[in-house]
Amino acid sequence: MTTAPTTSAPAAPTAADEVVSITRDLIRIDTSNRGPGAVTSEREAAEYVVGSLQEVGLEPDLIEAAPGRSSVIVRIPGTDPDAGALVVHGHLDVVPAAAEDWSVDPFEAVVEDGVIWGRGAVDMKGMDAVILSVVRRRQRERRAPARDIVLAFFADEEAGGTRGARWIVDHQAERFAGATHAISEVGGFSVTVAGRRAYLVQTAEKGQAWLNLVARGTAGHGSAINTDNAVAHLTGALTRIAAEPWPLRLTPTVTRLLAGIADLTGLPFDGEDPAQVDALLDALGPARRFAGSSIRTLANPTRLSAGYKTNVVPGLATGGLDLRPLPGDQEAALARVAELAGDAVDIEVEGQAPGIEAPATGAFYDTLAAAILAHDPGAVILPYMLSAGTDNKSLADLGIAGYGFAPLRLPADLDFTALFHGVDERVPVDSLRFATSVLDDLLDQSAPPRP
Repeated sequence: MTTAPTTSAPAAPTAADEVVSITRDLIRIDTSNRGPGAVTSEREAAEYVVGSLQEVGLEPDLIEAAPGRSSVIVRIPGTDPDAGALVVHGHLDVVPAAAEDWSVDPFEAVVEDGVIWGRGAVDMKGMDAVILSVVRRRQRERRAPARDIVLAFFADEEAGGTRGARWIVDHQAERFAGATHAISEVGGFSVTVAGRRAYLVQTAEKGQAWLNLVARGTAGHGSAINTDNAVAHLTGALTRIAAEPWPLRLTPTVTRLLAGIADLTGLPFDGEDPAQVDALLDALGPARRFAGSSIRTLANPTRLSAGYKTNVVPGLATGGLDLRPLPGDQEAALARVAELAGDAVDIEVEGQAPGIEAPATGAFYDTLAAAILAHDPGAVILPYMLSAGTDNKSLADLGIAGYGFAPLRLPADLDFTALFHGVDERVPVDSLRFATSVLDDLLDQSAPPRP
């Protein structure tokens, strides 16, 4: 008698197996966010996320603040009901990409030499894929997290979250009930300092205020004397603001970062000595691009508009200003900008959010550090402040301490920070696979009881 050969069922894919295909799928969905008033939709990407989660037994909600402006949220119960929930969030939109500037099609998701290329590979569809692949694996294996996890994939982060995280916090805050901490993008990536691999966990973000400056004057012929020139009022205001020597101030996060760099390099550290601070920041190499802006408030003119003919003095001139105050300095910085602008220039606030700073010590920070060190035991963990902003700002209004934690072990020669919003954005496959292992471990860690 002949016995038919037995075949075993194929093993379920691991998170490391799935993360590449999910990243590529998400990149291929163009969710370019061109700002207020432009046509933007995250709907297709949101539906992809919903389907991915439904496939493993979850029941996510698709939420729209406006037609097509789609976010996805689902809560996964943990084994410890007394622990505060953890919000694990990403965003589905990306900044636009001009294909003619790229080496590859920015929405083709090319994989070459172990690297995934495409808009969103770094910011932040790669990390969205890490989250999805880890959750899918855990659901298949019926492994509950230690604490409740609120998964959120937000719309509109690249334009301030007005139709994403900000809207949900304002209108459906109950979805984050009991949450004490959050993790998301722009932190946890590695840099090389004095020959050592260090991971920068983001514990703080500068504030932001996007301002319109409006100067009014007396219109007239360009050949005549005009002491009430709107263009002169505006350009004078912007010149004064751009030249303002904002004072050096180190927050607790930045103080710990610089002290850690000093330990690694042997360089001296005096927080009141600008030269020593600069030398320590230089030791971060290309990562100084982010961390170097965290030692003082900054204001950059970004737009100018006036007139319609060279020999006509216009009665109106407008300009844009991107103000980035340190945490705690929002109101003082706005007042100083108004003072520098002068009486001839009105200031309109287009949008603003104050800076945030979560503890760079304590149980949760230590848990983040331990999750990385379990997979890279020779590394060093340092906190840093992001000079830009994330959706953690919106969650902070609910008392949720937000951290940037997209844990990528990167090649020492990769200028990673240049890839955010940059041309030829890309992420190494091995870095994403490393992140799946770290995140999986982190979801097994509990938290102190809710206060």
